[in-house]
Amino acid sequence: MMNSVRKLVSCVILDLDGTLVNTDGIVCEVLKAYLVKYEKKWDGREAHKIIGKTPIEAAAAIVEDYGLPLSKEDLLSEISPMFSDQWCKLKALPGAYRLITHLRGHGVQMALASNSPRASIETKISYHPTWKESFSAIIAGDEVKSGKPSPEIFLEAAKRLSIDPSKCLVIEDSLPGITAAKAAEMEVVAVPSQPKQSHLYTAADEVINSLLDLRPENWGLPPFEDWIDSTLPLEPWHIGGPVIKGYGRGSKVLGIPTANLSVEGYATVLAEHPAGVYFGWAKLSNRGVYKMVMSLGWNPYFNNTEKTIEPWLLHDFNGDFYGEELHLIIVGYIRPEANFPSLESLVAKIHEDGKIAENALELPSYAKYKDEKYFTSIAIGEDGHL
Repeated sequence: MMNSVRKLVSCVILDLDGTLVNTDGIVCEVLKAYLVKYEKKWDGREAHKIIGKTPIEAAAAIVEDYGLPLSKEDLLSEISPMFSDQWCKLKALPGAYRLITHLRGHGVQMALASNSPRASIETKISYHPTWKESFSAIIAGDEVKSGKPSPEIFLEAAKRLSIDPSKCLVIEDSLPGITAAKAAEMEVVAVPSQPKQSHLYTAADEVINSLLDLRPENWGLPPFEDWIDSTLPLEPWHIGGPVIKGYGRGSKVLGIPTANLSVEGYATVLAEHPAGVYFGWAKLSNRGVYKMVMSLGWNPYFNNTEKTIEPWLLHDFNGDFYGEELHLIIVGYIRPEANFPSLESLVAKIHEDGKIAENALELPSYAKYKDEKYFTSIAIGEDGHL
C-alpha cells in the first residue's frame, strides 16, 4: 500500500460541500420540493451544473435550465431559508472526521476554502464538533472578489497560513475547485462527488474514490496508522433484506455465488457510502452467521446503470437461498471500486478480496461482531447504522 512521495507539502486546504460534508442529498431534497410549485421535476441530472459553483451561479443555472419565471436573485432569496432549515441534517462524508483528526493530531496546518457564504459555512460546521478549531483559516466565497474557479480563494488561504502556494495540497470534489487550485499553482487531490466522473478530473494531480482512500504519505505528510492487514476498520453499519435474483453473472460468469440484495428502501445508505469493497458478517435466517465480502457500487467492468450491493458469503452452500432474509454488518473497508482489463483479472481480485476478508475477520476487533447480539439488537431502517 506504500507509494512513492509525489511532492512534499506543508499544509492541506479543504473544500467543504461535497468534500467533507454530503451536501448533494440535501440540495436534491430542497430543489425537488421547491420546483413542484412550478410543476417542474428535479431528477439530479443537472447536478453537475451547480456543483462547486457560487450560490448565485448555481441559482442562475437552475433558472435557465428549468425556465423559471423569476430572477436568479429572487430564486436564491426563496430557497436559502429552505437550505438553512436542512443543514442540521448534514452528515460528514466517510473519512472526513478521520482525516481532520489525523492532520490536527500531527500538527499539520489546515484551511477551509469554500464558495459558500461565511454564514452558511459557520452553520454547516457547527454541527461537527472540533472542526472549526481544527482550521487555522476559513475563507468563504463572500470574502473574496471572485469565487472558484478563480484562484483567489486558495491564494488567500495560503496567505493566511503564511505558506507558499506550491507547498499547499488542496482536496476538492468539483471541477471549478480543481481549476482554481491549479491556477493557484497548488497540488490537488480530486474526490469526485458525482459517480462515474473520474475521467473528467485529468487536471488533478491525483484522483481518489473517497477520503477513505487518501494516502497522506504520498504528499510527505504523516501516514494513517489505522489500517490493519490491508483493511480499514469502520464504524459498523447494517443493511438487510430478502435475497433477490441479480444479473445472473455471479456463479455463471465469475464462478462466485454472490447474494444480491434489493436496494429498495436503502437509498440513503447507498448515497452515504462510497463505492468499494467492504467486509463483515452475514446472517441468513435459519442458517447461521458467516464471513462475507461485499461489493458496493456500479461494477465498472460490467458498467451497471445503478448502484448495487453484492455480498459474497465465504461459505460453501448446497443450492441457492433466494427469498431468504439476509442481514449484513459491515465492519471494514478493503479498497475502492476499480475497473479491470479482463474477466480473469477481475475474478483474481475478487478472490484476493475474499482472502483478505477471511483473514481479517479472525482478528478480535472484527470477530466480536459475529456475536448474535449485534444482529438481534439492530433495528432495520434506512439509516443503516448500529
